[in-house]
Amino acid sequence: MIRLQQDDFEVGKIIEEAKSSGSGAIVTFIGIVRDDGIEGMELEAYHDVAERELISIREEAMKEFPLHSVDIIHRTGPLRVGDNIVLIVVSAGHRKEAFLGCEYVIDRLKQTVPIWKKEYLKDDERWVEGEHGPRPAT
Repeated sequence: MIRLQQDDFEVGKIIEEAKSSGSGAIVTFIGIVRDDGIEGMELEAYHDVAERELISIREEAMKEFPLHSVDIIHRTGPLRVGDNIVLIVVSAGHRKEAFLGCEYVIDRLKQTVPIWKKEYLKDDERWVEGEHGPRPAT
């Protein structure tokens, strides 16, 4: 499952869906909005391009590691401190492959998926340049 969405996600439900008879490990990564002096943030994405890139990352991870499944959900829109941003659920026969696959997915996501964040401070706001490059001017 690959999704970009504004709504929050049900972590337990997605983990249950990732279980299979051959799975010996499920590793999850949940990115949340941390309180580092901001009041909130807004995430923007080129949805079609971002979804294609997420699909590509999932396929790369499945080829690189012996994984059973890879699910990625990334939120867009306005978020507050403590809100979930991204969920990655990786299922594999063994823990090592599941951990390596999950790490691969989040690293590639941060490098290549066109999602940008604007942070809202008490008296200001700023676009944060990601590893994949600056947000294009609109």
